[in-house]
Amino acid sequence: MKKLLVVLLALGLIVAFSMTASAADVKFSGQYYVTGQYENNRSFSNADNIATSTADIWQRARVNMAFKVAEGLSFTTQFDALEKMWGNFSQTTSTYFDRSNSRVNTAGIAIQESIEFEQAYVTFDTAVGRFQIGYQDAEQWGTGFANYPNTRPRAMFTMPLGPVFLTAVFEKYAETTNAVAGGLAGAGLKDADGEKYMLNAVYKGKALEAGLLYVYEYSAYTRPLTANGGKAKVSSLSPYMKATFGPVYVEGEVAYAFGNYQEYDVAPAAGDMKATGWGAYLLAKMNLGPAYVGASFGLSTGDDPSTADKYEAGPKSSTQWSPGLLFGDANYRTWIGGSNPGGVNNGASFDSLNKRNIVAYNVFAGFNPTPKLNIDAQIWLLKAETDQLTATTKTVSKSYGTEFDVTATYKIYDNLSYMVGAGYFWTGDYFKGTSDANSVANDYVLLNKLTLNF
Repeated sequence: MKKLLVVLLALGLIVAFSMTASAADVKFSGQYYVTGQYENNRSFSNADNIATSTADIWQRARVNMAFKVAEGLSFTTQFDALEKMWGNFSQTTSTYFDRSNSRVNTAGIAIQESIEFEQAYVTFDTAVGRFQIGYQDAEQWGTGFANYPNTRPRAMFTMPLGPVFLTAVFEKYAETTNAVAGGLAGAGLKDADGEKYMLNAVYKGKALEAGLLYVYEYSAYTRPLTANGGKAKVSSLSPYMKATFGPVYVEGEVAYAFGNYQEYDVAPAAGDMKATGWGAYLLAKMNLGPAYVGASFGLSTGDDPSTADKYEAGPKSSTQWSPGLLFGDANYRTWIGGSNPGGVNNGASFDSLNKRNIVAYNVFAGFNPTPKLNIDAQIWLLKAETDQLTATTKTVSKSYGTEFDVTATYKIYDNLSYMVGAGYFWTGDYFKGTSDANSVANDYVLLNKLTLNF
C-alpha cells in the first residue's frame, strides 16, 4: 500500500507540473453578416454586348476570443469562417501577405471557405505601459478615412500619460527569406523585406479627441535587379480630430506622404521617384432630435503618370470610408472578383478598393421614426483629382459622376439589424476615356444586408 501511495503521489506531481496554465476567463465577440446585391451596369456602358450586371449574395462569420490568463495578461485570437459568396467554390487570397481579401472566379479552393485564423497576439501590462505582440489589427487610425483594415504581425507598446496615450509600433509585413515559392521578386536579395515603424500620440478628452501619427515604411520586397526594381523609404504624417460642440459633431483628418517612393537599383534617367501624395477628410453632423443633417468632404490625390520623378498618389481608403453605396463600395468590388466600376472606354475606371485620385463632396440627412428604425439619404458629387490617364493621354473630363443613395435600417434585436438600400449613379464623362465620341450609361444598385454583432 505504501508503494502504491508513493506511485500515486509521483504521478500526481508529474501531472501537476506538466499542466499548462489555464485561462481564468474567456470572452467571445464577433460578427456575422450576409449581403445580397444587384448592380445593373457596372461597366457604365450603353452597349448591351459590353454592359455588365451582377447579382449575388455573400457572407462572413468572424469570431474573436480573448483569454484572460491573469490580471493584466491575456491572449487574443480571431478567425473567419465560411467567408464566401453563396454557391461559389473557387476563391483565393489576393496577395501573399494579405489575408483579408477574398477573390472569386480564380483557380483553387481557399481556406476562407472553411476556417482561417486571422489574429493571434498576447497583451500584457507592465509598470510602464501595455505591450501587444503578434498578428493583430493594422492600418486603422483616426477617423476611418485613409484606413485599410488588415491583420499584420506587429509589436506595439502603449504608455498612458494622463489623458494622452503614446504608442510605438514595429510591423513586419513582408518577409522574403525562403519565399521563392511565394513569387516575391526580392527573394534572396539583401534587405528585401517590408517593415513599418510608427509613433503616435492621442489625446482623449470629454468632448475632444485628437492625435498625430508618424509612419516610416521601408519596402523592398519587390526589388529584382532590373530597371524597375528598388527600395521605398516613405514617411507620412496623419493628424486627426473628433469633437462635439453641443448638437454638432465634427471630425477630420489629413494624411501627407514624403520621402522616396522608389530608390532604384538601376536608376532611370529621371532618377529616384519622390513620394508627394496627400489626402484630407472633413465631416460635420448636426443632431436635431430624431433627425440629423450633415456634409462631408474627402480628397486623395492621384498619381500623374507623366511625372516620372514623382509619385503623387494619396492615401488608400478601403472599407471604412465609402463615398456611395455603388461607386465606393470596397466590399462589393472584392466579392465580385476585383472588377472596378467603369473600365470599358480606353481603360477609364475607378479603383473602389483603394479610392485614390478622388475628390468627393457629400450632403446627407437622416430620420429615426422609431428608436429601432433609421432612414438615411445621401448625395455624392464625385470627380478625379487628376485627369492624366497615361503619360501622354488625358480623359475628356474629371467628372466621375453623381450618386444618390437611400437606406433603411431596422433593429430586429439590439444586436441584429436588417438594412435595405438603393443607389443611382449618373455617370460622368471621365469614363468616356480619351475620346468624347465614346458614350456612357448610368448605373443603379439594390441591396439588403443582415448583420449580427455579438
